Amino acid sequence: MQTNYSYPLESDWTPEEVVQVMHLYNLVEQAYEFGAKVEDLNAAYRDFKQVVRSKMIEKQLDKAFTEASGYSIYRCMQTAQKSGRAQIKMTTNN
Repeated sequence: MQTNYSYPLESDWTPEEVVQVMHLYNLVEQAYEFGAKVEDLNAAYRDFKQVVRSKMIEKQLDKAFTEASGYSIYRCMQTAQKSGRAQIKMTTNN
């Protein structure tokens, strides 16, 4: 896992869309490093899905994000949806 890495972003996104996607990336990082509120993760994911409507692009972005950071959006959101708790703390083996 690197501490400095580039976020996977699409060149055709507007600045507002970049902010929406970055918000999810930051919350996923927070979930792994400190813990994050499930409500915040779900809201950020809904916003992310407004920008990234294609499941294929979503999977490509998650793969690139995981390769760069070591954190998985997919696993984080799965854990958030299944947890039944207000906050989750991810580990690298979730």
